[in-house]
Amino acid sequence: MTDSTLDLGPQARIVARLAEAVSDEQLSAPTPCPDTPVRNLLGHLLHLSIAFRDAARKDLGATTDTNPNATVPDIGPGWREELPKALDELADAWRDPAAWTGQTRAGGVDLPGEIAGAVAADELVIHGWDLARALDLPYTPDLPALASAYGFLLAAAEDPDRGGGLFGPVVPVPQEAPLLARAVGLSGRDPEWRA
Repeated sequence: MTDSTLDLGPQARIVARLAEAVSDEQLSAPTPCPDTPVRNLLGHLLHLSIAFRDAARKDLGATTDTNPNATVPDIGPGWREELPKALDELADAWRDPAAWTGQTRAGGVDLPGEIAGAVAADELVIHGWDLARALDLPYTPDLPALASAYGFLLAAAEDPDRGGGLFGPVVPVPQEAPLLARAVGLSGRDPEWRA
């Protein structure tokens, strides 16, 4: 797999626009991620944006070593400024062809740069869907990012060492369903989920 020409900027902007639409009253709303209200999903998006920015830069340390399952991050008072900035920095870091080469680390896992880039695309696409569903907003992800996320999730689901889905049991979705629904199912989410 190689995503060396994938620009994460369009998908990062989609996520930033969704986050901008969040009202203070919606911060406690449920999301398709169990036990993860909108505020914690936004906190996760902020932290993963910083972690994958640093993974692209090969700036390994605390941000790239933290297991994402170790904590459920919350947002601070400056999240409305911090999240779009972190999303922009993530996209900019992955525009450097060197980000897609060699080894790096994210979530405490060492992996090739091209795989880390695919994981970043997956995180942005699937969590963008999570946020849109929680807010009951329409969602059309960036097609190249969606294709990358789908390829990554499909490979993970077919890997016998993983025992199925990467983020939970795969939710069966008809093969003729739209690509987004199939990716969401591979991520362990029900594409029909509603708040």
